[in-house]
Amino acid sequence: MTRLRTSLPGPKSLELQARRKGAVAAGVGSSLPLYIDSADDGLLVDVDGNQLIDLGSGIAVTNVGNPAPAVAEAVHAQIDRFSHTCFMITPYEGYVEVCEELNALTPGTHEKRSVLFNSGAEAVENAVKIARHVTGRQAVVVFDHGYHGRTNLTMALTAKNMPYKHRFGPFAPEVYRVPASYPLHDGLTGAEAAANAIAAIEKQVGGDNTAAVVIEPVQGEGGFIAPAEGFLPAVAEWCRERGVLFVADEIQTGFCRTGFWFASDHEGVVPDLITTAKGIAGGLPLAAVTGRAEIMDAVHVGGLGGTYGGNPVACAAALGAIRTMRERDLNGAARRIEETVLTRLRAVAEKTDVIAEIRGRGAMLAIEFTERTPDVAARVAKACHEQGVVVLTCGTYGNVIRLLPPLVIPDDLLAEGLDVLEGALLA
Repeated sequence: MTRLRTSLPGPKSLELQARRKGAVAAGVGSSLPLYIDSADDGLLVDVDGNQLIDLGSGIAVTNVGNPAPAVAEAVHAQIDRFSHTCFMITPYEGYVEVCEELNALTPGTHEKRSVLFNSGAEAVENAVKIARHVTGRQAVVVFDHGYHGRTNLTMALTAKNMPYKHRFGPFAPEVYRVPASYPLHDGLTGAEAAANAIAAIEKQVGGDNTAAVVIEPVQGEGGFIAPAEGFLPAVAEWCRERGVLFVADEIQTGFCRTGFWFASDHEGVVPDLITTAKGIAGGLPLAAVTGRAEIMDAVHVGGLGGTYGGNPVACAAALGAIRTMRERDLNGAARRIEETVLTRLRAVAEKTDVIAEIRGRGAMLAIEFTERTPDVAARVAKACHEQGVVVLTCGTYGNVIRLLPPLVIPDDLLAEGLDVLEGALLA
């Protein structure tokens, strides 16, 4: 591949990897130990000058580019003015502006309020706090294959043991898991899958005891699983009937990733609370909970917050990112990526018997292999990595390749990356 100057990893990356072993905790992994020096839309350039085609976007973070000009300009302007005051001490306009944008962009026309945090896990944890406070109930329902974070509470919400939960317990109580909709494997309609999930909640927990149902509208780490049509609306309707808060975890699906501002928009589902992070700020740490005004305003003063939540530099980045999403119509870009990738990969799937399904929405796309072990997915990912194409794996069984290209990736670069992926699949 002409974009590669050295074998991978190159000598400078190997040197940094040796330093890392003496400085960084071994529990922090890296899919591809190539140390990055610079980046552009869809390209990562490592310290040895190798150009890598990025089909991962830092796990759906750099949706708008890396760095996006509007994000870089906003960050530079803000850091020259001030870097931090703590919004809970002396507030600033950027925090308010980001909340105004979130209130306008998230699903539903009802009056909303937002609060800002640092990470997706922190947002989910606070959504649960809010739901418990407002409803006076304790039980939280989550789903098979779900992923919600690495804090103690969000590990309890997350389904997969290794590597996220193994020997880190005990976990927070009053968390209950029910079946999700997984069309490839359960063969159920959305209505049927929802009926199963609701029956499990009623039998195991009881609607009157449930504070919140927390769900990814498209499951991320669990395998990029889009539920069957009708599943989400039916679960949301049951929540309304039983006084349970419907919490959409849109941390990976949000901000144009699925071809809509949020994946909930696909079926017109309006969450009571929605958590966001990842793509909101073009690579800077920012997260949020947005919800119905009467719910969000019910929490006592001082009950929500954090030292760095809504940091002014991250807020500036978010405003630049959102402006880029609008001006470049990144919802349309995601849908064009979907058409390109699904067409290519479904043609490949017809030539091999190792692929169970090609699926996805927008620029959140996946290849699930027939073998329920990580072996095939790991071999394909390794072959791509060796040729300088960044792809990621996921799935409860580790048997899924996920593609999360930046929404601004040039067509020719995407095609080049898919050429490599196709070769790896057919090999």
